[in-house]
Amino acid sequence: MLMRQGDLFFAQVKAIPKLARQVPHLTLAEGEITGHSHRIAESGTATLFADADEFYVDVPESARVIHEEHGTIDLSQGIYRVWRQREYTPTEIRPVYD
Repeated sequence: MLMRQGDLFFAQVKAIPKLARQVPHLTLAEGEITGHSHRIAESGTATLFADADEFYVDVPESARVIHEEHGTIDLSQGIYRVWRQREYTPTEIRPVYD
């Protein structure tokens, strides 16, 4: 199942990659233009891991992903890969920023 919140995509996966490292925050993406952020609403409901340009969210029971301009996403128990939408230009492929 694939979910989307603004420029972020969420897909349930079986495991967190071995190279991913736990991060001390719950922010998935900062809004570079608006200043709003995609983030886990309540601490203790999920653990965030980073690997290159992607995040992995470990949700033991359930968690909510919030953003001021997008609808809330409810994540059920599981592990989720989170990545930013990309756009093509003739000179590069780059992340989309909201």
